[in-house]
Amino acid sequence: MGREIRILWAGRHHRDSWESLCTDYRKRIAHQIPIRDFPIRAPTSGDDHTRRRKEGDRLLAAVPQPSWNIALDSGGKSMSSERWGKTLAQLRRDWAHPISFFIGSDLGLAPEVLSEARLVLSFGPMTLPHSLARLVLYEQIYRGLSMEMGINYHRPRF
Repeated sequence: MGREIRILWAGRHHRDSWESLCTDYRKRIAHQIPIRDFPIRAPTSGDDHTRRRKEGDRLLAAVPQPSWNIALDSGGKSMSSERWGKTLAQLRRDWAHPISFFIGSDLGLAPEVLSEARLVLSFGPMTLPHSLARLVLYEQIYRGLSMEMGINYHRPRF
């Protein structure tokens, strides 16, 4: 079984209602697999290209080795919740190391981060604020684990 899940995200860090919702899902997930949240402070100086590169360097420096890296990007692969649940279950069975997720700031993820990802996952073509993307990620991780564990949370389509 995979040792832990890590959520690495760049952006402004402040307590808000999004954080309490993420904390609720993190607690639910922790009953099945250790999960850790790693906020990476987004650089505030320099042009956008320089800031995104620095942000990417910070995200990659926070990843343990080895790690199965998954980047969230609107240009990535879309999956149904059922397919995602099967993918997550297979990773947990076959990968005995951390699974790390990357969420970029308002600048998006640096190309270096995307190239280090074994999977680039999309929640759709719309741009989401990173706080909302993080909440959706937590919910989908919990949904995938609940399907794997037989917890009555996910309802299949009719």
